[in-house]
Amino acid sequence: MEMKTPRTWRRRLAAVLLPVLMVGLMVFSLPRPADAARGGRLGGGSFGSRSMPRSMPRSGGSSFGGSATRGGGFGGGGFGFPFIIPFFGFGGGGLLGMLMLFAVVGLLLNGFRSAMGSSGTTGSDNNAMAERDGPVTIAQVQIGLLASARQLQQDLRQLAATADTGTATGLQRLLQDVTLALLRNPEYWVYGNGEVGQVGFPVAEATFNRLSMTERSKLDAETTINVAGQRSHGNAGQHSNASEYIAVTLLVASRSPIRLPKVATTNDLHTTLRLLGSIPSGDLLSLEVIWQPDGSGDVLTSTELVTLYPELQAL
Repeated sequence: MEMKTPRTWRRRLAAVLLPVLMVGLMVFSLPRPADAARGGRLGGGSFGSRSMPRSMPRSGGSSFGGSATRGGGFGGGGFGFPFIIPFFGFGGGGLLGMLMLFAVVGLLLNGFRSAMGSSGTTGSDNNAMAERDGPVTIAQVQIGLLASARQLQQDLRQLAATADTGTATGLQRLLQDVTLALLRNPEYWVYGNGEVGQVGFPVAEATFNRLSMTERSKLDAETTINVAGQRSHGNAGQHSNASEYIAVTLLVASRSPIRLPKVATTNDLHTTLRLLGSIPSGDLLSLEVIWQPDGSGDVLTSTELVTLYPELQAL
């Protein structure tokens, strides 16, 4: 009886595990639509080069604003072997699960390619490329504020009308302005959460875009938009008096490490926002600011807040 070689077993095991893993990826990580309020969105960035232009809009490459519409953004250079370095304050919420999922996918895909004798890029080549390009740090900060913080909504809409989201300098200024707007409203902070981790550059864009799509799926529609220089204004206005909360999410991708404290108090959140706002333009790869409600007469109740943002912790 012919003995099966270890290589044959590896091929068969990879052939079985890969479809199962990809189904799990689609089932557990795809954003799920939710009946919620309309919201706004600001941001932009590029993973196509080491930095965006400082004064002129980028004319080529892969900007975040465009890639987010390509089926979730799986266009960041293919799946390499990403690695995760959890920092203090890295909780067990959506960001951690997303990074772990992409790490496992990258590992098994590379194992599958190696077992099948693929002539493409090997895992060691991908590791060398990721090391040469350097890891990307992704941070996600979520804040639940009392609905009476109406000035914050007006500030965000004003930024949507004036911010330059097509250059690195403009994005860094937008990040500073958003964090300052939040820092000026500490009396309205009720809930908060901060998570941060690192992935290899080959999967950074895909990871960031997936997180963005997950957050955007929590909106019923996007009324105020300024992303990668593209602006759109819908039926934005004051939310209903019945609304209880405002939710704001910041997603940041940086080439430099970001070390955030565990967000358990208002002081922790204050420190977190100051650290995010201090990221230099040369390190800022991509930025997304997503908030709700933004539509006229919209409502975000306490039940909807904790359902849509289960990682939030009372401050």
